[in-house]
Amino acid sequence: MITSAIPSGRRLKQPSIIPGFGLTLGFSIVYLSLIILIPIAGLIWRASSLTWIEFINILLDERTLAALRISFGTALIAACINAVFGVLICWVLVRYEFPGRRIIDAMVDLPFALPTAVAGIALTALYAPQGWIGSWFTPLGIRIAYSPIGIVIALIFIGLPFVVRTVQPVMEEIDREVEEAAATLGANRFQTVFRVLLPSLTPAVLTGFALAFARGVGEYGSVVFIAGNIPYVSEIAPLLIVIRLEEFNYAGATAIATIMLVISFAMLLVINLIQAWSRRRYGLV
Repeated sequence: MITSAIPSGRRLKQPSIIPGFGLTLGFSIVYLSLIILIPIAGLIWRASSLTWIEFINILLDERTLAALRISFGTALIAACINAVFGVLICWVLVRYEFPGRRIIDAMVDLPFALPTAVAGIALTALYAPQGWIGSWFTPLGIRIAYSPIGIVIALIFIGLPFVVRTVQPVMEEIDREVEEAAATLGANRFQTVFRVLLPSLTPAVLTGFALAFARGVGEYGSVVFIAGNIPYVSEIAPLLIVIRLEEFNYAGATAIATIMLVISFAMLLVINLIQAWSRRRYGLV
């Protein structure tokens, strides 16, 4: 009996004790096609009705550039803030026991359950010039609501759970003995955090950052109320798309949406590449 050895590097898939690879793969491809690929293809096809000159004119339009800059800029700032304070919240929830801990842990998920429009109205009531918090800043000449600052606050509110719920399980798996071993070897608290703990948390932090950023770029409900929607000042790109649709300028709306899609995909690709590099760098794969 002669058997032929197949080099392991040429196998299409690794054998598994769980059957059904073909069925589940086919279902995944069909599901992704119906939910993601076909709508995106339709968006690009609709935008292709424009000539390159028309597409570039829409891209270089001053109002479009301002809306894109506000959307991506505020989402990036909010995601960075959430990455920092989300890790701090995870540290408190994982490393300490105190009265009300479970309540605070449950409150983190509140933006998931709260309708975005309700969140936007509540934040506007708080940070408006006559609001409970905004009234303290109005005499100082600082306007929070109806400005990019208000947009950042709204995006911090809706993006924080993505960072916390991504980092928290990873932090729970880090044994406290690792910190004790670092202290035994002479590491101070600063070195323990930045040279022992953070390398293990970096991929999870980047994942939470990417999720919060992606959510912030496309957020509409919680932002449209507090932003004020002032063109060139606090008008976000999703709102500009809605305005173009109300003007029956479907080609212009799809062109702006396509531009957002390309920029978002490029930025998320860079984040994923950095995440993969950090995993290899610290031996987490």
